[in-house]
Amino acid sequence: MVATNWPGVDPEWSRTIGVRSTSAVDTPGTVRRWHLLDNGAQLARRGVAPVGTLLCVHGNPTWSYLWRTLLAAGSNAARPWRVVAVDQLDMGYSERSGTFRRLADRVNDLGDLSDALGLDGPVVTVGHDWGGVISLGWALAHPEQLAGVVLTNTAVHQPAGSEIPPALRLALHPVVHRWGTTTSDAFLRVTHSLAHPPLSADIREAYMAPYRGARRRAGVGNFVADIPADASHPSFPELTRIAEGLRRLKVPALMLWGPRDPIFSDRYLKDLVSRLPHADVHRFEGAGHLVAEDRDIATPVFQWLAVHGGVSGSGSPAAEATTAGDQRLNDAAEPAPGTFRPLWDSLGERGTGPAKGDIAVAEMAPDGKVSRSLSWHQLDRNIRDLASGLREAGVGSGSRVSLMVPPGVDLTVALYACLRLGAVVVVADAGLGTKGMGRALKGATADFVIGIEKALAAAAVLGWPGRRISVRDLPAARRRILGVETSLAALVGQGGSAGPGLPTNTADPAAPAAVLFTSGSTGPAKGVLYTHGQLAAMRDTVAETFGIRSGARLVAGFAPFALLGPALGAVSVTPAMDVTAPRTLTARALADAATAIDATVVFASPAALRNVLATQDGVSAAGHKALEGVELLLSAGAPVPEPLLARVQRLLPRASLHTPYGMTEALPVTDISLAQVQAADAEATAGTVAGAGNGVCVGKPVHGASLAVVPLAADGTAPGSDAVTEAGVTGEILVSAPHVKEAYDRLWLTQRESASVPGWHRTGDVGHFDAAGRLWVEGRLAHVVTAPGVVVTPVGAERAIERLDCVGLAAITGVGPAGTQAVVAVVETVPPSRKAGLASPQFAERVRGAAREAGVDVSAVLVVPAQPTDVRHNAKIDRTRLSRWASRVLAGGRPGEP
Repeated sequence: MVATNWPGVDPEWSRTIGVRSTSAVDTPGTVRRWHLLDNGAQLARRGVAPVGTLLCVHGNPTWSYLWRTLLAAGSNAARPWRVVAVDQLDMGYSERSGTFRRLADRVNDLGDLSDALGLDGPVVTVGHDWGGVISLGWALAHPEQLAGVVLTNTAVHQPAGSEIPPALRLALHPVVHRWGTTTSDAFLRVTHSLAHPPLSADIREAYMAPYRGARRRAGVGNFVADIPADASHPSFPELTRIAEGLRRLKVPALMLWGPRDPIFSDRYLKDLVSRLPHADVHRFEGAGHLVAEDRDIATPVFQWLAVHGGVSGSGSPAAEATTAGDQRLNDAAEPAPGTFRPLWDSLGERGTGPAKGDIAVAEMAPDGKVSRSLSWHQLDRNIRDLASGLREAGVGSGSRVSLMVPPGVDLTVALYACLRLGAVVVVADAGLGTKGMGRALKGATADFVIGIEKALAAAAVLGWPGRRISVRDLPAARRRILGVETSLAALVGQGGSAGPGLPTNTADPAAPAAVLFTSGSTGPAKGVLYTHGQLAAMRDTVAETFGIRSGARLVAGFAPFALLGPALGAVSVTPAMDVTAPRTLTARALADAATAIDATVVFASPAALRNVLATQDGVSAAGHKALEGVELLLSAGAPVPEPLLARVQRLLPRASLHTPYGMTEALPVTDISLAQVQAADAEATAGTVAGAGNGVCVGKPVHGASLAVVPLAADGTAPGSDAVTEAGVTGEILVSAPHVKEAYDRLWLTQRESASVPGWHRTGDVGHFDAAGRLWVEGRLAHVVTAPGVVVTPVGAERAIERLDCVGLAAITGVGPAGTQAVVAVVETVPPSRKAGLASPQFAERVRGAAREAGVDVSAVLVVPAQPTDVRHNAKIDRTRLSRWASRVLAGGRPGEP
């Protein structure tokens, strides 16, 4: 055993200790030799008193080496912690006991060790794999010392009737078990191969080192054999005792999870969350079973310890756990007593009032006719009946229900029925694609899935979680294949025949209501958790800001507004289009929808508006008349150029055109009209208002919202927490409002970063205010370019380039190391270029000249037939992807497509 050969380990940490065993499998008086990695002596030598102790327990077939980053962080933290990482008996460099030690024995062994070490608290246990179960067993047995628990991919319960993971099932097979786990090193190699990215050769060697030879691997085989596959297993009672004991555990808890794990999938995380509902959870998308190798877990662990203050420096258990994710953005997030109206509040009024027979929600067919519709009375009745039917099917308060239904009648009824029951609706845009949808839905761990047949087929094939409910009645054979239990139609019928009994028309404003997924345009789509109070605040903000009142008639080319329409008391119609591709909205489809309801309001994305303008020759005289009746147009999701709005104005001559700025986490944040855009641009050109220009003017805060920025530093980041509102200061945009999200779902670290400025949500966008108090958005913080001696935000130069008559969409990105990046313009040409690559010298000079007018020196110009845009709006350009592509092209590689 030579600690100096272990990368990342300080040799001073390695030690052995003799421990008197009290285990029933050992002869009384037996002393067992344990190996530890322990930074305690190092801290003592430096005269440092640790806050407490992290007791870290590895699983199978790793060893204490797994926790080396925690040892380093504990030694160097501003508030140091002693970190004791154990090698369990028969594992790592600890003694090979020659006995078969079951789960209860290992929990007892860990207690013997902690007694020998004199650990008297505060102790935070840290566990992985089956070490997670053992660490929890110790935690339950030592309540006076226990201060918190940290878990990485582990499990404490195997659902009855559900098979254990295939990898473990194979390892347990009598034909495979001994050879796979002991005779050969196959089990170790397979486990090490689960790292993402792959382990380096020296780290793989360190993991293998304690297990050279079959005699050194007996514990590996025994560990596998001790997995309680069913209730007949000898260790099943101990596993059950630990699992049920967690429900009484009230100390702070943190779960760090790698969802790309073939052993401990998200279903085991869901089970743990049900037992420790107060736990903070962070899923590292793309990480797997060896999450401590795949990602930096030391940073979140020590941030979490800091949040909980070292659990107050005492060994007594916390009276009640608290989480950083529960911090409210501001006091306004809680409605004043008596003022809260749930999202569905107006439905009952409309359903029984004078307008009860009027159309409430409708869908359009491609032939321009209404294909389906419900009156206000029918809508309210269907929602009530479905809510009753869903309740009978097992949907209750807190149940997560994934809605994989296109916008329209069915989605509206299902959404409001779930909200009425107190269920949490999970909405992931189908435009995310199969992979993105699967990643989102597995992360949300829905209890139920309501979907169209195509979506349920994907759920069945890809193993998406949740009991399945179809929108339409399906043939019996098809139901069996898809695992469908019932249908919306059947549930509505059951609910209607059940009669009264639906809960009262109230909701807890602080209770979770929805998980809405972001577009995925800046990384994997994130689940955004909203409470009932925040959804109601969103409704009220939209109503107050845009004057949308009961009786308005809305054409919704964007799903969120289709769902918000009934809450506003507005008639809502979904045009004939592919909602997963906004650019499929045609002028004729828009006009047909407007005609069907005499529309007064239209919501459409910028990409949809571009296609509407491109296809406007197909609009009939009647269609033009209907469009002339539109009073308000809203377009959001990406910056909307003024020339585009001016062309839309000619198509909708009576409409007030508004381009609200917002995001999934807060919609809307600001508002501005076309006339105000034109005035702001004119002032920027004339230089009459300080701070005007260099971006897109998005106006002033909406009703109830406040804005500020955290100034950018020279390295392009926005460090610190100084929120300022001075004109001309570029920084990360902050927003505070009653309708800002509650948290990122199961993304504790992301939520903590977004709420790092107390009372504010950090948007990840950059911008500045002008002297008139208007906000100008300059791009995403992640897309800021750090050229030599200057920080470049992209949007100002992009807008200048897009004014050229031969340019469609432009993107500014950086190539090279931070601080010395070359500024590159990637341009979508008009007409589209035949292939992507370097621009011609003449065209490049025109682009450079336009960018220079915006104060940006462009080093290289590339052209593409079409920009890579997000799936939801077809407008947000993936600049990170363009940066990688541009780097390859400028290095002499084959251009291909970005």
